Amino acid sequence: MIRQLAHVSLFTDQLEEMRRFYVEGLGLRFAFPMKSSDGEDFGLYFDAGNSSFVEIFDRKGAQAIWGGDDSRIERGTAFRHLCFEVTGLDAFCARLRARGVQVSEPSLGMDRARQAWTADPDGNPVELMEYTSDSAQLRRG
Repeated sequence: MIRQLAHVSLFTDQLEEMRRFYVEGLGLRFAFPMKSSDGEDFGLYFDAGNSSFVEIFDRKGAQAIWGGDDSRIERGTAFRHLCFEVTGLDAFCARLRARGVQVSEPSLGMDRARQAWTADPDGNPVELMEYTSDSAQLRRG
């Protein structure tokens, strides 16, 4: 039985910019690094709440450690976006803007949840979702 999402994994060519965005921009807590045998960070874990994480690996570093060919990794293939549930969406968006993060104005989605959008430094879309009492995600049956 699946309990919850454990993590979303991304590859990047700009690991430090991604670290800044997810910590200083979005405000996630940096959880831990993945280190190569020479002690270099090649992967970063960010705490997304309730034991779920965003995992980001340096593409070249991961390839050097695990081998393989990353030719299958192309912008815009199967990945669509990642979504964080937030509370106080308007205030959260204002905090992001104060940190220099571009974020859309909140709107009501077809699922009756409020949403705003931003993107990380690699252009991966990031949805910020606040459930309402009418949100489809909270309806049972």
